[in-house]
Amino acid sequence: MSPRSSTPKSAAIEEADTRIALEQRPAVDVRMYGKRVPGGAAPLVVHFHGGAFVKGGLDNGATVARLLASAGAVVVSVAYPLAPVHPFPEGVETGYDVLAWVYKHRVKLAGQGARVFLAGEEAGGNLAAAVAVMSRDRGHPPLAGQILLSPMLDPCVGTASLRAAAAQRMAAGCADSCKYADGWHQYLRCAMDAEHPYAVPGIARRLANIAPTLVLSGPDDPLRDEARAYAERLRAAGIAVTYSLLSTAQGWPDALTAPISSECACGPAVLQQFRAFFDATQPSIKPSKPGKPVADGATSC
Repeated sequence: MSPRSSTPKSAAIEEADTRIALEQRPAVDVRMYGKRVPGGAAPLVVHFHGGAFVKGGLDNGATVARLLASAGAVVVSVAYPLAPVHPFPEGVETGYDVLAWVYKHRVKLAGQGARVFLAGEEAGGNLAAAVAVMSRDRGHPPLAGQILLSPMLDPCVGTASLRAAAAQRMAAGCADSCKYADGWHQYLRCAMDAEHPYAVPGIARRLANIAPTLVLSGPDDPLRDEARAYAERLRAAGIAVTYSLLSTAQGWPDALTAPISSECACGPAVLQQFRAFFDATQPSIKPSKPGKPVADGATSC
């Protein structure tokens, strides 16, 4: 691994770039955040950056990865292959293989008894959700939970929140108001892919037995409606879900995917959500009694 220097605000978080070898596909670059605590076990998170499937990299994932590490996790942030050179299913299959690798090495990475999570923002939220469905379908690896921040889940790009944001950006003279539609167009190989639950987990017909889920979005988030809709579908399927609309989450998801940005105003609220979710997904210390779900209802802050 090659150590990296952190910004002063994240100086306590260890970061290191490395490459991991996968069994059935090319090696992939990752960035490790945090470290194993001797004698303990940290949450172990496989994280996917945003970029509408077609751009971005490890630097774009630094904001969320550092927040996860600050909440006590060891994070493996993945430089997954991007469309259009690598359309569906290459990114999600790579993500699943990284998850399998991380689970195999979980004790070395995060300690005996480390629980494994998925996380992602924007297009990375799509990949995290898709890999969660894949792990359920394939029966391995077991997941403790998934964390989705402004997940990109609707290829129809027709929700009210997205239309409102696009209208505002066009009125302001911004040229990238169609980036989500363009990203979907380059990620999906054909129209039939839009019906595949690994490409569009938001339309998956079977959501039972998905890992407990935390979904976060902001009041001006173009992806807000699809994030809430997915949380509601998971809850209807019996999944323990927390959905939070954070008042301090301004400018999401762009604020989350800016390359190594300074600390954002939403940081304290996001940290609180991460820590609460990690705590809530701990195995029950009294297995003889029924446990409560993570949060069977919407929350807000």
